[in-house]
Amino acid sequence: MFPTPIQQTSKFTQISYRVALPATIILWLLPLAAVLMTSVRSIADINAGNYWGLPEEWMLVENYTAVFANTNMARYLLNSVIITVPVMIASVALATLAGFSLAKYRFRGRIALFATFIGGNFVPFQILMIPVRDLTIQLGLYDSVWALIIFHTAFQTGFCTLFMRNFIIDLPDELLESCRLEGASEWKIFTRIIVPLVRPALAALAVLIFTFVWNDYFWALVLVQSDEVRPVTAGISALRGQWLASWQLISAGSIVAALPPVILFFAMQKHFIAGLTLGATKG
Repeated sequence: MFPTPIQQTSKFTQISYRVALPATIILWLLPLAAVLMTSVRSIADINAGNYWGLPEEWMLVENYTAVFANTNMARYLLNSVIITVPVMIASVALATLAGFSLAKYRFRGRIALFATFIGGNFVPFQILMIPVRDLTIQLGLYDSVWALIIFHTAFQTGFCTLFMRNFIIDLPDELLESCRLEGASEWKIFTRIIVPLVRPALAALAVLIFTFVWNDYFWALVLVQSDEVRPVTAGISALRGQWLASWQLISAGSIVAALPPVILFFAMQKHFIAGLTLGATKG
């Protein structure tokens, strides 16, 4: 059922593993290394075709300063924060409430409702492009941060509910019954018992949703146009000029845009790993 530990495999498999693993890691890191090196090159170095060698002139401070001084990168980052943080909070909060209801209450239509949450995760979001765009126009939300906030909250809540329901359902019913016998209200049971017990899952889910929404590019192109509300993913593509692409600034902007999810992951790494492994073993 489970893969054989690498130490128990044949000598050929162990050697192949030790060769393939670092080679795969190097291949995976090459594009990131190229972007990182491009972000500190001069435009003359790039035009000369020096893509993989060391920069002839290191432009670390100049390029990263120019990203904020000569472009709207600060506005793009702020827009992404304004969009991502409310979506993360709303999605996780709604999903925890819905997951608690679906896991611990018996009511008519519970299975059908849960199946709806699951089915929504399998809908290709590309087919929703025209209906969602038309709906935001009719509601007067097009080209606003609210269009992205509302859509992402609605779209991510289904996955979050599935995630949280599977964690909460493993909590013993006897614990909740004992709280009810002591006179605790359902809201107090939820806030004082359920939420603390699933805190690692909440942290893992918050990191996942933050990363999903922060890195979204498709809906940032579909639902917004102006720089005033454009998030950082769409804003980076706007750094390309009509006749000349400043690849050093685009690369520097890409590195800056990637930092918040990475920082959040390392800040929440302990809780993130605990949340992903919570309930993985029995006994």
